[in-house]
Amino acid sequence: MKKEKYILGIDPGTIFTGYGVIKIIGKTPYLVTFGYIELSKFENPYDRLKKIYERTVQLIETFPISEFAIEAPFFGKNVQSMLKLGRAQGVAIAAALSKNLDVYEYSPRKIKLAVTGNGNASKEQVAAFLKNTLNFDNIPAKLDATDGLAVAVCHHYQNNYSVKGAAKSWKEFINKNPGRVK
Repeated sequence: MKKEKYILGIDPGTIFTGYGVIKIIGKTPYLVTFGYIELSKFENPYDRLKKIYERTVQLIETFPISEFAIEAPFFGKNVQSMLKLGRAQGVAIAAALSKNLDVYEYSPRKIKLAVTGNGNASKEQVAAFLKNTLNFDNIPAKLDATDGLAVAVCHHYQNNYSVKGAAKSWKEFINKNPGRVK
């Protein structure tokens, strides 16, 4: 019998926080759920942080999450935005730690590279790759949802595939991974 595990990925944000849960059977990822937490309806920034914490705990309690991955904040010029984003990330991490989960953090570039093979991929490209890889019907209007899912998929790939033997071209990648390309 193949071992099964669940990974929760979070893309923290102050207006929308994306999340995705995947189930891994053997080395194959399967979509469980993904979506986003809409925070714009809360005027108080602390109510937004509370909502991120509560929803993260709810996801951990709803599914047998064994691994938690989160997107690291990117460095921007606006210090206030970075502070707010860091707080959103912090409460999601605190929720995971409160449930005794180890935390894995990935840069936006590393996530895009793991999912699409291109560290500069657009949100739309990431969503399209995930749609094909995980076989879901519709790309959501808010791409924060697929961004959260991408974090979980990136974590899975980081822990299950070594760089040794990596494809050196798209042609080689397709030959090595026929099931990932449609």
